[in-house]
Amino acid sequence: MKDKRNLKKPTENNKKETTGFINNSIKTKEQKEIEFLMDSVIYENREALKELAKQ
Repeated sequence: MKDKRNLKKPTENNKKETTGFINNSIKTKEQKEIEFLMDSVIYENREALKELAKQ
């Protein structure tokens, strides 16, 4: 079997880096979802916001 790969066992540092990368990816996705929701709320309420700005 010439194509068999020689995979090394991940080190603790590699595990921490991978976990950090995944957590950051999840946070980035959640942040984008929150920003989208905020933009939607602002867009849907733009007339009311304009009225509030006049006061």
